[in-house]
Amino acid sequence: MRNGTLRHGDVVEVASAAEILATLDEQGKLDGLPFMPEMLQYCGRRFTVDKRAEKLCDTIHYTGSRRLPDSVLLEDLRCDGSGHDGCQAACRLFWKETWLRRVEGETVAAGPTDGTAAAALSELTARNARRIADGASNAGVRYQCQATELTAATERLQLWDPRAYVREYTSGNVPLRRFLRVVTRAAVEEPLRKLGLMPEIHLPGTRTEAAPEPVLNLRPGEWVRVKSKEEIATTLTPQGRNRGLWFDREMLPYCGGTFRVRSRIRNFIDDHTGKMIELKTEAVTLEGVVCSGDLSLRRWFCPRAIYPYWRESWLERVSAQVASAGTAPQAR
Repeated sequence: MRNGTLRHGDVVEVASAAEILATLDEQGKLDGLPFMPEMLQYCGRRFTVDKRAEKLCDTIHYTGSRRLPDSVLLEDLRCDGSGHDGCQAACRLFWKETWLRRVEGETVAAGPTDGTAAAALSELTARNARRIADGASNAGVRYQCQATELTAATERLQLWDPRAYVREYTSGNVPLRRFLRVVTRAAVEEPLRKLGLMPEIHLPGTRTEAAPEPVLNLRPGEWVRVKSKEEIATTLTPQGRNRGLWFDREMLPYCGGTFRVRSRIRNFIDDHTGKMIELKTEAVTLEGVVCSGDLSLRRWFCPRAIYPYWRESWLERVSAQVASAGTAPQAR
């Protein structure tokens, strides 16, 4: 299969462990992108292409958008953290087209797994997933994953590169109405940002760090309502933060909606340093609540669908009956 040909809706089969192993260097990478231990379970299985990795947000140096050549995202396949000491970030997985084959017609599914190749691929990816950092002041475990290596594996996009925007539509990543809506918003907001008329802190608050916080002890499966923008502002500092967590503009459309708690977040790998961050205060993720890529300045159309972290003070517990009567707002 020629690289650059997959698009939204195509059905593909993940290559065998032996085929993938043959594409990787000693660091378990292809063109700088790691094949991670969490991906091995998908070898030989079939999935539908969701999006091409044409315009990704940079969460390492925050330079704007970057392109991951010849790569796609499959359905909502996410890293489960099993190969990275339980990281809970749940990042979407990137797949090089070389690791996939298009399924056309009644093709024969992959045969039995080659145990030797699978073991070798597992050993290679596990060996490169973590290392011990040198230096007394920088000692400790450092992790390597697709998120930590994204800068090295991608190319930077110019903010107004027309090809980057056109590819979002022609690849099938976004439908026409959404494409026009986001591009129009970008054309208005970016000049305002450059002129200093678009505030960097979109939701400043009045909270002091010493203010008490409610303790809900939320658990996965419980229903919550996201408080209003005005209520959340009272929990934020003038810098728009609550005990270090930023309330992102991508979270605003979910205000007033009801959602299930997906997970309590206790640890995740920092994209920039590779360190495992252990949260000392509570935070949760909500089912179906992800960054849309539509509202983030300079990062429009990003398909990473990152789960934002929510403080319990931004939420209130509701019953399942109340939740079923509500309507969850959608990012727009």
